[in-house]
Amino acid sequence: MAAPETKGALTGLCVIEIGQIIAAPFCASLLGEFGAEVIKIEQPGIGDANRDNLGFSQDNRGKKSVTLDLSKPEGVALFRRLCDHADVLVENSRAGQLERWGIAPDLLRQTNPGLVVVRISGYGQTGPYKDLAGFDRVALAFAGLTGVTGHADRPPVRPGYLIADYGSGLMAAFGALAALRARDQTGRGQDVDLALYESIWRMSGSHIADYGLTGKSRVRSGNFHPNVVPGEQFETADGEYLVINATTQRAFEKLCRAIGRPELIQDDRFNTRPKLKANANFIHDIIGGWARALTFAQCAAAMERAGVAAAKVNTIADIAADPHFAAREQIVTVPDAAHGHLLQPGITPRLSDTPGRVKGPAPGLGENNDEVYGGLLGLSADELDAKRNARII
Repeated sequence: MAAPETKGALTGLCVIEIGQIIAAPFCASLLGEFGAEVIKIEQPGIGDANRDNLGFSQDNRGKKSVTLDLSKPEGVALFRRLCDHADVLVENSRAGQLERWGIAPDLLRQTNPGLVVVRISGYGQTGPYKDLAGFDRVALAFAGLTGVTGHADRPPVRPGYLIADYGSGLMAAFGALAALRARDQTGRGQDVDLALYESIWRMSGSHIADYGLTGKSRVRSGNFHPNVVPGEQFETADGEYLVINATTQRAFEKLCRAIGRPELIQDDRFNTRPKLKANANFIHDIIGGWARALTFAQCAAAMERAGVAAAKVNTIADIAADPHFAAREQIVTVPDAAHGHLLQPGITPRLSDTPGRVKGPAPGLGENNDEVYGGLLGLSADELDAKRNARII
């Protein structure tokens, strides 16, 4: 007999999601992977704008899908009934959209005082830019990340991952949990207001502190970071790239010995941290020359023996074949109606007693209408047919 399934840490929570594309769906999917029941609300006949992309399957796995037209009074009434059963509502419409639909958070809390409403938008619910449209790439630029990414003599470049969308989903999930913890103490729900750019800005490090002290904005510097020396990616003899990060004095000394150059420890160009940073190009050239004479495997082995932090610049193909990703279950196979199955990232983080899990594939559009409206809200078959015919669901 199979062992009973461990309950997730968030088992018992009901999450309603009115999400599009990535940020809100990802937030809700994280809550769902740790046990919450997630009911995704989509426009009848249209659905989430991301349904045609592979990312939809990943960011909506394990949810229930119901259709509902929130532009109609009957749809709003049905939505309010759903929210009366919910602990969390997650949305990423334009700022103020809930108010325009007549489902402002304070109105919803008239009948469900404990409801937590997570609101993700381009620029937040307040401020002079709140009505502007926002997407991942816009948020990256507005938050300053694009401006410091790339080489100084070339145009700015965007990162390769959609980190404003996914970072905001992660921050929003944290906000939901913080608000739920507060509800445990007060009995009251509250709003979680997050702008896409704010998740990136919160991760910006000391850039604003540097500006406050010097009056100068940090400029693009390629792969070089002024406070991370030695720290670069080096091409090896077989055309691979190895990132080496040795940014403490102890790590620098280990690195010098690993590349067969222990005399560099006392070299007048590098024998203090300020000198090392000032002469970053020289030390990187020395390490680069060492790496170009060896294969990646030889370079990586030398770093491992010395205890210096280093890693291959992986392609996705490298990741798919990597034994550590496999051992940590960071690539999972999930059923998919269109493709049979898809490879997707695994569960993060890993909880020892109440681990998360992928409950199943992303739902079809309106797949759970009967279950949710008939089971949770108690609508009869005739009522469901009438609402379908009126295109409310």
